[in-house]
Amino acid sequence: MQRILAIDDDPSVTSVLKRGLSYEGFAVDTASSGVEGLAVAREHAPDLVILDVMMPGMDGLEVLRRLRAADAHLPVLLLTAKDAPADQVQGLERGADDYVVKPFTFEVLVARVRVLLRRREADRPDVLRFMDLSLDTGTRLAHRGEREIALTTTEYDLLHQLLEHPRRVLPRELLMERVWGYDFGGNANILEVYVKQLRQKLEARGEPRLIHTLRGTGYVLREP
Repeated sequence: MQRILAIDDDPSVTSVLKRGLSYEGFAVDTASSGVEGLAVAREHAPDLVILDVMMPGMDGLEVLRRLRAADAHLPVLLLTAKDAPADQVQGLERGADDYVVKPFTFEVLVARVRVLLRRREADRPDVLRFMDLSLDTGTRLAHRGEREIALTTTEYDLLHQLLEHPRRVLPRELLMERVWGYDFGGNANILEVYVKQLRQKLEARGEPRLIHTLRGTGYVLREP
C-alpha cells in the first residue's frame, strides 16, 4: 500500500483528502503545518506528498525545499489557491512535480497522484546503491563490494526498503507494514530476526555495519 502525506492548514481539505485517498486504496497521513508535516515525513516515509503552499509559519515552498534535501526523488504535488502562471512556474522551478489549483476536483487530483506514482516507479534505478552495498532489483541480488549476496524474498523486501530511504529512520511499524502487510499477526519479533539475518549476510567478511538500530524507534541505513 502506497503512503501519501497531505500537508495543509485547512482541516476541511485534509479531511477530504484522507477520506477520499483512503477509499482509493492509499495509506494517508495528514499534517496541519509545515513543521508537523516534516516530522510526519521523518516518522513515516511517504511515497508522495500533497503540499499546500500558503501556510502560516513555514510555507509550502520551504517545506518543499527540505523534503527535496532529504529525498530528491520524492514526488511532491503542490495544492494551492494561487492560480497565477507565475506562481505555478515558481512552484515547479522550486522542484514540485505537479500543481493543482484550489478548488480542485478530487477525481482529477487522484489521477495526477497516480500518474506521479507510476512515473516514480518507472524512474527508479535498476540498481540501488549505498556506499559499497548495492541491490539489483532485476536479479534481486545484493553485492557488498564485489561479493555477491543471495537473499530470501523477505530479506530482499526489507533491504529494498532501507536502500530506498538511506539515512532516514524507518520506524518498526512502517517496516512491518511495508514488508509484511497490515494484517501480519505472527511473531512480534520477526523484524528483529530478519534484520539480524541481513546483518550476518552483509557483514559476513567483516565489513562495517550499515544497518543500525535506534532503540525503541526503528532502523536506519547509514555510514558506520
